[in-house]
Amino acid sequence: MDALKALHQNVVTPRARKYLRIIVHCGVYEYLRMPFGIKNAPSHFQRMMNEIFPEELSEGWLIIYIDDIIVCSKTWEEHMYRLSRVLTKIQSVNMNILLNKFHFGFEELKGV
Repeated sequence: MDALKALHQNVVTPRARKYLRIIVHCGVYEYLRMPFGIKNAPSHFQRMMNEIFPEELSEGWLIIYIDDIIVCSKTWEEHMYRLSRVLTKIQSVNMNILLNKFHFGFEELKGV
C-alpha cells in the first residue's frame, strides 16, 4: 500500500505554522498541512505512522517505510485478518491510500 500524498496528511500544529509562512504580494499564507521539501517532514511522517500502528509493528508482521506499508502473513486467512486490521486503522485516522499502488496477495517480495 502507498499513502496518498503522504506528507500532506500531516496537520501542521498552530505553533509550527509561523515557521512555514509564505509571503507574497497579496498577503501572508501559512501551511495547514505539511508541505513537501521540509527537511524533517519524512521523519515526522514516519513517526506518525509508527504511532498509528504500534502493536502491529511490535508483533513484526507490518513493515512501514515512510508512505509504503507492507503486511506480511503466512496464510491467506491470516493475511485477510491483518489487512482488515490495517485498513480499519487507516480509515479510523482518515488516511487515504493510492488504490493504483495497492498491490494485493503477493507470495513474496523482492527488494532492489
